[in-house]
Amino acid sequence: MSGTPDYPFRNPTALEPPEEWASLREGCPVAPIRLASGDEALLLTRYDDVKQVLSDPRFTRHLDAANAARTTANASGGPFATRRSGMAASVGEGHQRWRRLVGRAFTAKRVAAMVPRMAAMSEQLIDAMVAQGPPADLVSGLGFPLPVWVICDLLGVPNGDRFRFAYWSDTLMNLSKYEQKEVDAAQAEFNEYFAAHIAAKQAQPGDDLISDLLALVEEDDLMTEAVVLGTGQSLLVAGHETTANMIGKMVAMLLADRRQWERLLADPSLVRSAVEETLRFDANPGFGMPRYITEEIEVGGTTLPPGTTVVCSMASANRDGQAFEDAGDMDVSRSPNAHLSFGAGPYSCVGQALARTELQTVLSVLLRRLPSLELAVPARELARREGLLVGGLQQVPVRW
Repeated sequence: MSGTPDYPFRNPTALEPPEEWASLREGCPVAPIRLASGDEALLLTRYDDVKQVLSDPRFTRHLDAANAARTTANASGGPFATRRSGMAASVGEGHQRWRRLVGRAFTAKRVAAMVPRMAAMSEQLIDAMVAQGPPADLVSGLGFPLPVWVICDLLGVPNGDRFRFAYWSDTLMNLSKYEQKEVDAAQAEFNEYFAAHIAAKQAQPGDDLISDLLALVEEDDLMTEAVVLGTGQSLLVAGHETTANMIGKMVAMLLADRRQWERLLADPSLVRSAVEETLRFDANPGFGMPRYITEEIEVGGTTLPPGTTVVCSMASANRDGQAFEDAGDMDVSRSPNAHLSFGAGPYSCVGQALARTELQTVLSVLLRRLPSLELAVPARELARREGLLVGGLQQVPVRW
């Protein structure tokens, strides 16, 4: 179809949503799109439709069927085209067993215990920014190094190796930034590193998530060493790439309308709801979440046959006026806030508790340490990161 629009859409500016979202929600909520590969898929933009498909346990993000749309033009078809090493039990009851096992090691208690270290890491990075003096780039100075430190701490990875993780994480989320040979080389290197890390933890367990998961290998045949490796890689992406980008976007959103920042300074108890609202209001989240339809289903009044690939735009759904009052306005006190940024249903983000805690911690520290923080450039001049499945900002120049 010559009239099929290319996807992902372009944002007018880094903090503004694509114009297509509103028009599609209004007139074509199940819309044909053309991906970078040239393959076609259907885009869902309304809240109810996105939540319906994401909550349906029959459909997963793995596009490894022969007739599934390829998300990229690379030979591999993109990161959704193949299942990560050891993650064969990634659908149905096998997936739910995996989540229960990971949940036993990835507990709220463990995440809460990390808060003092998260805060100390934030303080140290802010100290370095202050010592250097304004203007500073919040992305390179805080947004990216902090989540790498946190995920290395969680996985028991030596601090000296943390800088290698950023590149590996980027290649896992590649859309068009890297050539296939770069992706393959980086992934082989990452697999080799993580296999050696797992072997080290088997020989000498520590107080970390990988050691806890390895302890489960002895009692459940689902939790194999290969699954531990795949889980660690998945948590790296959830714990680094998405959160790293979100820190910069969150602060940029709050500073772009200075009233939001001032409101948090006046009432720090709003930090929790402010984090949720920036997650909902994010206009630059990236690709969205694909699903491969294996059985006929009706969505938004449209019957989707088996073999259909759909892309769920959680960000468009989060701005649906049928689901949120004044959806086009950011309200840091919004409650309840049932946004879909972490997905929904049985495949929702397993690392969301860590992400929420990290965002709340870094925002609290920033408000306390740098209350006069402001953007050093107009918000419209902020540039998006390109070529990755996760949206972000290249830089967030700030002064104080």
